Amino acid sequence: MQLAYWINLYNALTIKVVLDHYPVASIRDIRLGGLLSRGPWDGDLIEIEGEPITLNAIEHEILRPIWKDPRLHYAINCASVGCPNLHNRAFTAANSEHLLPQLAKDYLSHPRGLKIEDDSVTVSSIFEWFAYDFGNSEDGIIKHIAAYAPTAKSEALLRIGEISGSHYDWSLNE
Repeated sequence: MQLAYWINLYNALTIKVVLDHYPVASIRDIRLGGLLSRGPWDGDLIEIEGEPITLNAIEHEILRPIWKDPRLHYAINCASVGCPNLHNRAFTAANSEHLLPQLAKDYLSHPRGLKIEDDSVTVSSIFEWFAYDFGNSEDGIIKHIAAYAPTAKSEALLRIGEISGSHYDWSLNE
């Protein structure tokens, strides 16, 4: 399955680029792809059929436009504390449809993905950055999150009905 190939390639390249530049405090400290770059995402990391490939190309030109599945954001990892966990097994054609919803549930169970205190809802900045993938509206984001969040969090989110803010920790996830 091509989906599994591209997810695994993205994650492997991310790990490789961090290890090649370690120690760093954040993946954003790795400057590839130009002097003004904020991270390695635009650096040519590998060639496929003679074409240079970047992390951004894998994410924004292959994964997101071809599969149009917001759960991909739980599968690809940017080596940051704020990111969903890097799964300890490779994606395969046989396990991808099981892993994607499980990774969504895992992330939304943790305060990095969804935090509800009193009547305040804080979500990962991933939902803001990629709002288009989650329905392109606050309502779409809420419906997506509610579908994967633990029952108590889902019910609280739907009751509150709005997102108060977002957060993301770019510290290296060692």
